[in-house]
Amino acid sequence: MITVHYLGVSQSERITWLFEELGIPYKPASLKDLPGNDTGKAPFIEDSDANITLSESAAICDYVIHQYADGRLAAKPGDKHYADYLYWFHHENSNLQPAMVQAMYMRFVEDKESPTMQIMKSRFDMSMRNIDDKFKDNKWLAGEEFTAAEIMSVYSLTTQRYYTPVGLGDYKNILRWLGDCSNRDAYKRAMEKSDPEMKLLLSAEAPEKSLLETNGVTSNLWKRE
Repeated sequence: MITVHYLGVSQSERITWLFEELGIPYKPASLKDLPGNDTGKAPFIEDSDANITLSESAAICDYVIHQYADGRLAAKPGDKHYADYLYWFHHENSNLQPAMVQAMYMRFVEDKESPTMQIMKSRFDMSMRNIDDKFKDNKWLAGEEFTAAEIMSVYSLTTQRYYTPVGLGDYKNILRWLGDCSNRDAYKRAMEKSDPEMKLLLSAEAPEKSLLETNGVTSNLWKRE
């Protein structure tokens, strides 16, 4: 049995969604100090059968997919869209998420017209446009089938916006894709288990404030009314 340690309003939701999509039994648990979790961050899994602990979302996804799901939700070498899958699966943590984090801190910089700020804004806009353009002619990130690239990517464009209040009104294709992802039964089950109180950010509107500008997750900004 694998235990998934998670934090609410966080990227931990990726891993509960992964397990729900694959139909693999797991035990959800709130994060606690554990041997092997040196950073103290979530998500973090314990595979008691293999005596293995593991952190980092992408590493966990790869481990579970190939160790317990015979490669389901991942493109395989030789597949038509294998390169697309690799690109978009890793794009989240190497490009999109850093851009979102930069945009989060940009809110607190007074001189928003400085050259550094303009470069950061340009990089963020480019990242968002790149994703939106992908969906002009594609339903999913890696071909005709839903894959783990979606599971890795949705968080930054939904829950992360509680920390980085970005509107999606200029990105109609992203909004369509978010609708398709959020309509999946596995996504609904995962969010009910990992964040039952959270109002899901699936529409174009951005939150009024960042959680960093309020009392963090102890505020009601992210909660359902």
